[in-house]
Amino acid sequence: MPIDNTEHIAPPQNSTTFLMKRAVRDYVKNYTGQILLAMFFMMVAAAMTAGVAQLMQPILDDVLGGQRKELIFPVAASVFVVFLLRGTSTYMHMIIMNKVSQSIVADIQKDLFSRFMTLDLAFFHSNPSGQLISNVINDVNVMRNAVSDTLMGIGKSVLTLIFLSGVMIYQDWKLSIAAFLIFPFIAFFVAKLGRRLRKVSRNIQKEMGGLSDRLSQIFQGIRQVQAYGMENFERERAGTAITKVKKLNIQSVRIGNLSTPVNEILVGTVFFAIILYGGYEAAEGNITAGQLGAFLTAFTLAYEPMKKLAKLNNTLQLGLGAAERVFDLIDRQPEIENTPDAKTFESKDPAIIFDDVQFQYEAGKDKALKGISFTAEPGKVTALVGPSGGGKSTVMNLIPRFYDAQSGQVSIGGDDIRKLDLVSLRSHIALVSQDITIFDDTIGANIGYGRAGATQGEIIEAAKAAAAHEFIESFPEGYDTTVGEDGVKLSGGQRQRLSIARAILRDAPILLLDEATSALDNESEKLVQQALEKLEKGRTTLVIAHRLSTVQNADQILVLNEGQIIERGTHDELMELNGLYAKMYVTGLKH
Repeated sequence: MPIDNTEHIAPPQNSTTFLMKRAVRDYVKNYTGQILLAMFFMMVAAAMTAGVAQLMQPILDDVLGGQRKELIFPVAASVFVVFLLRGTSTYMHMIIMNKVSQSIVADIQKDLFSRFMTLDLAFFHSNPSGQLISNVINDVNVMRNAVSDTLMGIGKSVLTLIFLSGVMIYQDWKLSIAAFLIFPFIAFFVAKLGRRLRKVSRNIQKEMGGLSDRLSQIFQGIRQVQAYGMENFERERAGTAITKVKKLNIQSVRIGNLSTPVNEILVGTVFFAIILYGGYEAAEGNITAGQLGAFLTAFTLAYEPMKKLAKLNNTLQLGLGAAERVFDLIDRQPEIENTPDAKTFESKDPAIIFDDVQFQYEAGKDKALKGISFTAEPGKVTALVGPSGGGKSTVMNLIPRFYDAQSGQVSIGGDDIRKLDLVSLRSHIALVSQDITIFDDTIGANIGYGRAGATQGEIIEAAKAAAAHEFIESFPEGYDTTVGEDGVKLSGGQRQRLSIARAILRDAPILLLDEATSALDNESEKLVQQALEKLEKGRTTLVIAHRLSTVQNADQILVLNEGQIIERGTHDELMELNGLYAKMYVTGLKH
């Protein structure tokens, strides 16, 4: 199900004040120096804007009136310098603030992705990948807009209003007080709209995540979509998701722009009053045309930052709606993590012991393991066989601590794995899963993923050991061939041989083979099986077998059914027992 972060955040922590303080504390303050420099240029730009308004008085009274010709050039030059300085300073603060906002986005995305890397498999199984991608890209970009616009708005718009207000008060303080009366009404209306926009923002980001996930699934499963003629069905499903996002965006714009007509009406009222009052005052000689013109210019120029500040809260609330989701994810703690006294795992020939282990994936569902106990001896092969759903993959998942057992104990090298450092534990494990992961990278890079810093020679030797070198060399670019997303340019057998080469390169003391040869043809399987037999020597190996013929030589075979070990022994012993294993072997039942 998509993430609904509102369930995880206590009410005080989703307030505007709390979220803004956190954004400033964790990210914005890191760029204080650059922000202060940008504020300096904003102040210059704001002062020059006020200068434009103030210059209207000598322009109207002295220059255009033709009464003081000696002021024409100085006034004209002053206007030019003001616009030059305003343009230059505006450019400078926009460049600086863009760099700051982009840096903040990168920081948040790095923190969010880093948090994802610490979370356990259960989190990823319950949250679609498209939703998580949307959190990293869409949500954070909405936050970027909010941070950028807020800093710019608070900076330039407020400073501009302050300088222009000074011009207005200097020209006529009574008119200024009348003009300022509209601000409380605008502030009240903007705050009301902001609350509605926050809710819409949460819904937009949720639906964007759903759309990303839907598109990701369609693209990944395009073979099935086309093979089963489901193009129209997927068009409708994607179209429905797109329409939801469209409607929410329309709603967001409609709500966000409600402030425009209200502001126009209020400002129009003030203009009416200024012209009415000022006109009569000018007629009576109490104010000059230049003074009234300067006041009107200052108010007109102040209207733009007033509109920006009115819309600023809209952008801010949209960003805070996304921030709730992002901060909730950053705050999530993994269920599986190191204990304070975690021990570095260093054993070269570890035994793996399961002692009365019980495990269930979700509360209320049947247990996947029901009191499993066995020992996988160092240097020996332990095979797990049995019907689908018997608990074989669950046993495998507990060894690298992808999950933790609810009761019982899993020990490796004499230590409870819950007391071992996760990184050091997993660095001693090589896994070949039936769910093969091939990255959109070169063949060499995919094999080299097994061990950081591996040389090209080591990668080639691992490929040869996995019977992959020959087909790799058949590609024009050899090991530099890019294989596409999930290895789409490779056959199933080729993909599996690359994953086996990756495990061979890792050279770990614990080897987990989860149906490692299931996608291979007979010839390739024979070659890879020989390579695996060499790899298994001196290692603690657990194998989930797709074909029982591949585990006949295992030192120990465990038969799992409905979460329990119902038979154990060697191939010959189990055949003599004439139980489930013997039946599966004779009938060739796939499991």
